[in-house]
Amino acid sequence: MPSTETTPLLPSISKDAELPSLKKRILQVACSIIWCLFAAGPIFGFAALKPVLVAQGVYKEVCEVGTNWEGGELCPDRDLKLNLMFTMGAVITNATALIVGRILDTYGPKVTGIIGSFVIFMAALCLANGKAITLFDGYLVGYVSLAFGGPFVFISCFQLANSFPGNSGLILALLTGSFDSSSALFLIYRVVFQNDYVKDLTLKKFFSYYLVVPVFILVCQLTIMPSESYKTVEALAKISETGLNEEGLPLDPEDERYTSEQVAQHQARSRRPSVKSVYEEMAEANMTAKTGNIFGALHSKSIKEQMSTPWFYLMCLFTTIQMLRINYFVATIRSQMEFYFDDEDIAITINKFFDIALPVGGILSIPFIGVLLDNFKTLTVLTILLCVSLTIGICGVIPYQFLQFIGIMLLVLYRPFYYTAVSDYCAKVFGFKTFGTVYGAIICFSGFCNLLQTFLDKSTHTIFHMNPNPVNFTLVGLTLVFGFAMVTFIKTKEDELEKDQLFQEAANSEVVEIPQ
Repeated sequence: MPSTETTPLLPSISKDAELPSLKKRILQVACSIIWCLFAAGPIFGFAALKPVLVAQGVYKEVCEVGTNWEGGELCPDRDLKLNLMFTMGAVITNATALIVGRILDTYGPKVTGIIGSFVIFMAALCLANGKAITLFDGYLVGYVSLAFGGPFVFISCFQLANSFPGNSGLILALLTGSFDSSSALFLIYRVVFQNDYVKDLTLKKFFSYYLVVPVFILVCQLTIMPSESYKTVEALAKISETGLNEEGLPLDPEDERYTSEQVAQHQARSRRPSVKSVYEEMAEANMTAKTGNIFGALHSKSIKEQMSTPWFYLMCLFTTIQMLRINYFVATIRSQMEFYFDDEDIAITINKFFDIALPVGGILSIPFIGVLLDNFKTLTVLTILLCVSLTIGICGVIPYQFLQFIGIMLLVLYRPFYYTAVSDYCAKVFGFKTFGTVYGAIICFSGFCNLLQTFLDKSTHTIFHMNPNPVNFTLVGLTLVFGFAMVTFIKTKEDELEKDQLFQEAANSEVVEIPQ
């Protein structure tokens, strides 16, 4: 933690006694990064796991006996049933956000993490013994449970960002990068399985070994992890956006946004008492200018009022379509490439490239995300999101290998950028006090809407005879409609807010003479 003795304007935000020892905090962060790499979001590596499931005969019984679909091939019903695993997992992962947030606020990160470890343990048992379980679908229940447990062990780590207050952004980036990279778990398994690096590494053996992960999480929670959060989700949103702690003081004494000279000038200009600190007033002024005046647009509104405005439901609709597009592609990339190129080898090559690019892209995108969010207005960021999304959609429907690779590279960079941009938008527009509820509601609603993916997948198989173009064109079209509506609305509001600000500044600059 940086020293706070460099300037008298920056009193210490916490005493040494209020935080565990340095070694313990480092260990806490290190352990959370390790388990996030293995348990936060491995279900998004489904494209890599699917060939292994097929090779080991998962759901082969749904194919008609005596047909060419038996063994290691896919019949339509089997393909749909495998894809349903991922669809349900993706829905549960996103819908769990609100549940985890509530448990975290009520019982703390330790209880939240322990619940997650038990859920993941049961998931691994189901997946390891899926062939032997007859009372229910062990593979589906196991995969959905793995998706359910991920947010518990991932979101409960967020509060660790303030274990080192001056480096909260770095820790959040490491945790987020670990989440994005967790999809590589099944990629590694597929490589080991297909190359026989570990002899006969069946699903039963792999997920039996995987039981070490939830046990590791449980041991960490019972021994070194804190019982109470260092910071709430709302406080972390404030830290991320402004660099100020809950008391309105800078975390970094050398933060260029809050120099001693600026503070002195601001204090000299200020003539009205305020419950906010000088730094908070400066931060709001800086954020208002940086975001194009949309910062604070709904900060004073209630949750009900916020959720009834286009600010909320346009972003919710746009988020839903993006999530649906991404997850549909993850689940069907192999079959899409086989249709476009009519060549299984090309489809396998592109599938393998995507499996590697997905976790790598999550890490490579982190510095670019920070640069974009720090240097462009919110409207510009959302416009970039829309343009990149449309470009990905166009590349994805053209049967030309180079464009498919370009589309995939853009997609893996776009995915974390998109989620971060939505989070950034919620903090700026709706405020820090309601951030957790609003952001959670958007992700939860979008997650449930991903149930439509099953309908889209079935339509591709039955109505369109494996032609993904109707679904892809529809989703890209909806992206254009909702995205354009959202950008247009924000542009209109930005202009209105700018006019209001200019009018207010003009009114404040007028000198009123009081007669003697």
